[in-house]
Amino acid sequence: MVVKVDVRGLSCPQPVLMTMNAIKSGQSDEICIVVDNDTAKENVCRAATDRGWTLSEIRDESDGCAITIKKGKDKELGYLRFFEK
Repeated sequence: MVVKVDVRGLSCPQPVLMTMNAIKSGQSDEICIVVDNDTAKENVCRAATDRGWTLSEIRDESDGCAITIKKGKDKELGYLRFFEK
């Protein structure tokens, strides 16, 4: 089951703290975090990958961005893949 964390409307560090709480809870090996600003997006992604989670998908939505992370590292799906220009 995918755990959903909605952090829209919150400013840092709240999005990162809520993501870390979801990771620490151990409820799921897959978490979807919904953010509404680029700072939260980058900080959540960096924090998750620093703790050994993989960025599975980053999907733009009409009211924000959905970031799906999965437990475990995957070099092919690393942080920089989504942020390199």
